[in-house]
Amino acid sequence: MRKGTPDLQRRVCYPPVPLMAPAQSVDVKDLSKVYKVHEREAGLSASIRSLFRRKYRSVRAVQNLSFSIAPGERVGFLGPNGAGKTTTLKVLSGLLHPTEGHVRVAGFVPQQREVDFLKRITLVMGQKQQLLWDLPPVETFALNRAIYDIPDRQFKETLDELTTLLDIGGIATKPTRQLSLGERMKCELAAALLHRPEILFLDEPTIGLDVAMQLTVRDFIRRYNERHGATVILTSHYMDDVAALCPRVIVIDQGQLRYDGSLTELARSVRPHKQIALRTSAPLERAALERVGTLVELDAARAVLHVPQEALRDAVAHLLGRPEVTDLTVEDPPLEEVMREFFTQVPAQTQGTS
Repeated sequence: MRKGTPDLQRRVCYPPVPLMAPAQSVDVKDLSKVYKVHEREAGLSASIRSLFRRKYRSVRAVQNLSFSIAPGERVGFLGPNGAGKTTTLKVLSGLLHPTEGHVRVAGFVPQQREVDFLKRITLVMGQKQQLLWDLPPVETFALNRAIYDIPDRQFKETLDELTTLLDIGGIATKPTRQLSLGERMKCELAAALLHRPEILFLDEPTIGLDVAMQLTVRDFIRRYNERHGATVILTSHYMDDVAALCPRVIVIDQGQLRYDGSLTELARSVRPHKQIALRTSAPLERAALERVGTLVELDAARAVLHVPQEALRDAVAHLLGRPEVTDLTVEDPPLEEVMREFFTQVPAQTQGTS
């Protein structure tokens, strides 16, 4: 055991690595991660006391988490700040050791950090970078070619493909410090995928990007998944990322599994209605709208209603028959609202899987 590792580390078991290819890209069973956190009060005297006697408390970041992900899936890994998402991704990529439980990624035990394992995965964190700040991205590409021992022919083919998909031909030779945030993120993705990993751990890959660049990154991730059959695990606070890329979502809160299944079914279970937005040439009566559905918003030129799925057709027909209605759109409730409402529900427990 390494110095400073909690005693709970002893309970981690490593079953034999199977000789055959794994049926799952990622297999997590009863994963828990506990941090030992140093605490002290403010002030000089407290600082001096901490030199001789330190006070610690245990923080459980992830507890009894279990899920499996098949090869080629695109899965959204969601939760509020502090839910344990990044901790879980670091365990899956081998940067952290689990306190309890079993973890397999591509048939390997991640914390053993075997060379063959590292060649199969990549971890992209939107708030960290691997590009060399004062050198152009092409220098980082060359460094990664050497680190992963990529054959010259494969390196050229992959770099040409990534350059085309990400449109970085005109920026890869500029110093990194001269690139915009969006340009740096595209080069980060290229650097992370040069060794053609089969499993992508993406932690907030579009954070801080403008809408156009977010669309570019999403489109690239989808195309890479479809072209290479790569497994994608994505964390993001931008629900548009998740809706565009991830048919399945795993939701955790306070380190525990809350939901594992279809994003569409999750939205329907929380908000089992459609949202109708109206544009009007004259104000509509509140009472008339409340007979159609639940009134959410009303002003002189706009109204928003929530209507049960089974009553949608009749509601739309009735509203389109009103001469004041100039435009009508039917939408699903915003995912941000769905997730906010979902996390206010209690208790935190595993919900139906699919």
